[in-house]
Amino acid sequence: MAQLSKDDVLYDLGSGDGRINNTAAKRYGTRGVGIELYPERIKVANENAKIEKVTDKVQFVEGDLFEIDFSEASVITLYLFPEVNLKLKPKILRMKPGTRIVSHNYNMGDWKPDQTKKIKIPNGLEHTIYLWHVPPNGDAKH
Repeated sequence: MAQLSKDDVLYDLGSGDGRINNTAAKRYGTRGVGIELYPERIKVANENAKIEKVTDKVQFVEGDLFEIDFSEASVITLYLFPEVNLKLKPKILRMKPGTRIVSHNYNMGDWKPDQTKKIKIPNGLEHTIYLWHVPPNGDAKH
């Protein structure tokens, strides 16, 4: 949904094992930064980056999503609880207009997504993926 390319900078907020950044780097040549609160997950993400041979494209940073500057991102991915998404929303809306935001399962309150997609995973569960583009002037009521 994000239509990634080698020119994008992808920030995965709450990056866990690094699979989103690592996959984007391998498939599209996208440079990526994963931000994660837990050091043990960063260690796993770095190990996975070595396995996928993308250590030249990705890095994983331990830190607080509310403290770290991710304004260079052209794409942000999130799989965070709704209350965290809502707390991040003002920071995201200050980003460059056109920045793409992709969230797995959780929306952004009254900010209407530009696209919503339902997907079924192999175990039969259905997931929802949301896509937004940061609007001009941070006006999320469009």
